[in-house]
Amino acid sequence: MVFLLALLFSCERKEEGEKEKGPVRIGFSAATETFLLERWDRDIQIFMSSARDRGAEVIMQKAEGDAQGQIPQIEYLIEQGVDVLVVIPHDMELLAGVLKKAEDRNIPVLAYDRPIMGIPITGYVSFDNREVGRLMGQALQKVVPRGNYIIVNGSVRDNNSYEVNRGVYESLDRAIGDGQISVTEEIWLDEWSYDEAYEKIGKVFRENRDIQAISAANDQIADAAIRILSEWQMAGKVAVVGQDADLLSCQRVVEGTQLMTVYKPIPRLAHRAAELAVALAQGNRPEPDRTLDNGSGTEIPYYVETPIAVFKDDMDSTVIKDGFHSREEVYRTYR
Repeated sequence: MVFLLALLFSCERKEEGEKEKGPVRIGFSAATETFLLERWDRDIQIFMSSARDRGAEVIMQKAEGDAQGQIPQIEYLIEQGVDVLVVIPHDMELLAGVLKKAEDRNIPVLAYDRPIMGIPITGYVSFDNREVGRLMGQALQKVVPRGNYIIVNGSVRDNNSYEVNRGVYESLDRAIGDGQISVTEEIWLDEWSYDEAYEKIGKVFRENRDIQAISAANDQIADAAIRILSEWQMAGKVAVVGQDADLLSCQRVVEGTQLMTVYKPIPRLAHRAAELAVALAQGNRPEPDRTLDNGSGTEIPYYVETPIAVFKDDMDSTVIKDGFHSREEVYRTYR
């Protein structure tokens, strides 16, 4: 009798406050254009695998079109009752309204790689994007201490574009001030677009080919720049840098038509983001590496990974050693 009463009491307590919960449900929203870039497919696949390894369920939504297309996708994830939202924003500012709905439902929001501006969010995980720019500027200045530069920035809708730009100038400002380096053209893109970059860089070269260095905000833009240089028989004669360690850019680095690419160890970022998402869903708030001012009046916890400059001599010890690309792929040694 005593045993039965104890068992009933135990069951009552479980019903009141100790119900077993199902797996953490992560809502992941990514803008369409991210799938057009080589690196993003890798990010998302690693994140989803890592989250599942932690017992979490991932509901993936690929937003169609621009930021306006991403809004209903996030609304859908909120209605699914997810425990945490992970967002790669297409536009750094236009998602504030829909994410307020997540806040109202106490759903943590983690911005992945690109920050969300103007609204308090739970966290932001990315690489040090200003350091990406510094590495690019330093690499160019080392081989072109004097000369004419073009700086091609990323999307005006992505705060990372501005951070990379600031880093580039932090490296070059003194030489610019001394008159050793001249930025003859600075280009801003509406989107992270190869076609737009090709058009705008091409226009510059049709008017002026006295260029010694090009800072390209990512490897897709570097690809557009090198195509134009090839058309003018200048490939390998103008120093070009980019970021993301795309396979084509790694091949060009070892072949000598691209000086450097900034390698961002994607597995580290994706695994950390998955770990953070699960922790946030469970009500934990891991200590950040630093904070970010996103214009919301609240300092945002910022979880930071370190980028790495990769030149020809570093390829084997970084990109290839990590398994990001194989040696056969980079050096095109297939038979």
